[in-house]
Amino acid sequence: MISVIIPTFNRAEFIEQAISSVLGQSLACGEILVVDDGSVDATSEVVRRISGSAEVPVRYLYQENQGVSAARNKGIAEARHDLLCFLDSDDRWAPRKLELQLEAMERQPQYLISHTREIWYRRGMRVNQKKKHAPPHGEIFNRALRMCVVGMSTVMVRRELFTRYGLFAEDMLCCEDYDLWLRVSRKEEFLLVDEALTLKDGGRPDQLSALHRLGMDTWRIRSLCRLLESAQLSSEQYTQALAELERKCTVYGKGCLKHGRPEEGRRFLALPEQFYMKKSLLI
Repeated sequence: MISVIIPTFNRAEFIEQAISSVLGQSLACGEILVVDDGSVDATSEVVRRISGSAEVPVRYLYQENQGVSAARNKGIAEARHDLLCFLDSDDRWAPRKLELQLEAMERQPQYLISHTREIWYRRGMRVNQKKKHAPPHGEIFNRALRMCVVGMSTVMVRRELFTRYGLFAEDMLCCEDYDLWLRVSRKEEFLLVDEALTLKDGGRPDQLSALHRLGMDTWRIRSLCRLLESAQLSSEQYTQALAELERKCTVYGKGCLKHGRPEEGRRFLALPEQFYMKKSLLI
C-alpha cells in the first residue's frame, strides 16, 4: 500500500488537478494526505469536496505556515503505509505512474528510492529539457552536487530511507530536496524508472524556484557546507563536494562583487578555504 503526500500552500486553483491525477491512477494508492501549510484561500473547501466522493481516503491536514519541508515531514509522520510518494500541488501524474513504479520497486527491492522522467510545461507550453537535466540511475552523488537531479514529484520512497538519513531540513527555505538527495546519495543508489510519468508545470512567480531565484545557490552552498562538516563522506566524495562548493562560491562571490556587494562577495570567495584546511588535516 502507498501513501501519497501532497504539500500545498494557496493552490486552490491547482490542487484538484493534482488530486485527480492520483485518483485516476491505474493502481489505487492506500491514502492521499493533503498537508495544507497555512493556506488562506479555498484549498480546504476544494479538498473536502473531493474527499467526499473519492474511492480512497483523502486526508486533509492543516498546519500554520512553516514551509514545504515541515509540510512534507508532517505527511511522513502521519502516513500509514511504508511506501511514500510525493506530489507537489501544481504537478500531476501520468495514469500508470504508481503501477509502473511499484512494479520496478518490487523487482528490485534493494533500492530504497526510485524516480521517473518528467515532462515539463511552462505557462501551458511543453518545454524541451537539456541533456544536463536527464535524471540519472544508480550512483548519482557526483551529478547531484551540481543541481537537483531528482524531481520531488517523481519519487517513490521506502520509509526506511527517512529512518536512515533523516527528514527534510526545515530551516531550508528552498533546495530542501537537493539537501536530502545529497545525504541519501552518498550511501544509496537511485532506481530510475525510465519513462516520463510526471508532468511538471513551471514559470509562475509563486513557485519557490522563482521566489528564491536570485539567492538559490546560497542555499545549495549551505547544504554543501553541512555535508562537508558531517564527517560522513568518503575521501573521493569530500573532494567532489569541495570542488563543487568552490565552483558555486566563485560564481556567487564574483556576482556579489559585480553588483556592489563586496563584503558578501569576499566572504563567499573565502568560504571554501576552511574546508581545504580540514582536508589537509584529514590527509
